[in-house]
Amino acid sequence: MALVILIGASGAGKTTLAKAFAARHPDLADVLFFDSIGVPPPERMIAEFGSGEAWQRAMTFRWLADIAGRLRDGRSILFEGQTRACFLAEAAAAAGIDDYRLILVDCNDATRARRLREERGQPELADPQMMRWAAWLRDEAKREGHAILDTTALSVDEAVAAVHALGFCGGEG
Repeated sequence: MALVILIGASGAGKTTLAKAFAARHPDLADVLFFDSIGVPPPERMIAEFGSGEAWQRAMTFRWLADIAGRLRDGRSILFEGQTRACFLAEAAAAAGIDDYRLILVDCNDATRARRLREERGQPELADPQMMRWAAWLRDEAKREGHAILDTTALSVDEAVAAVHALGFCGGEG
């Protein structure tokens, strides 16, 4: 069994990649999407958790507790979501998960902006704050030695093959 976690800022390609992985490798791993729990408006995150970051941390803990049960049942998991590597490390430890592969799905800012504006129809997300978040995640992944998959110039098939190799075949990134 394996646990592979894809993180990244909006527009990096993680959801597209996870869906394509599920279609191409249906028997290899269950594919789970962080946002499938529902993402409340920022005002509700703040009212209930104190901040959007605190909500993200709490939901990461909730997800990893659920994933731990699936791993105990012998399932391999590909988990996709926008969260921080440090939250994942804390939540994995709390859930008793001691082995997982984290891959930051990333792209350059121009590609991210184009994907958000043109492909997703969410131009409001193609802002300086998202670009700073992407840079912060990139720096965190580098500091902690996590694999970084740059999807800027990759086809979906190439990106799926890279996740397969990096996550499920023990490859280095």
